[in-house]
Amino acid sequence: MARRKHSAGVEEAEVDMTPMLDIVFIMLIFFIVTTSFVKESGIDVNRPKAQQASKKPSANIFIAINENGIVYMEKREVDVQRVRANVERMLAESPEAQVMIQADEQAKHGIVVKVMDQVKAAGIDQISVSAEAN
Repeated sequence: MARRKHSAGVEEAEVDMTPMLDIVFIMLIFFIVTTSFVKESGIDVNRPKAQQASKKPSANIFIAINENGIVYMEKREVDVQRVRANVERMLAESPEAQVMIQADEQAKHGIVVKVMDQVKAAGIDQISVSAEAN
């Protein structure tokens, strides 16, 4: 604690905040670096129910397909042919990313297969498909 003398001869105590601020900034940097960022699809879908559905490790990249066959990534509509480019861009940001496809139970099988093909072309071999447990 530093002390200062005023002109009247009275000493005033001060608390040095620098060490505490250093610790707070170090903790902030630690939490920012260790946080995993999730790329949400942006829409809710009615997932199909499955008896054998199991929990998987959380994914970082979500691709949603609604009942009309429209594909969504990062809360925006994406053409099926652009899925590969978007996944490659996300992989550049986070090389350890996992992909989760959330297809509506009314979505056509062909669109889901095309999306899976684009994801595999981007370099991801393991793709999870979301289902709701019974």
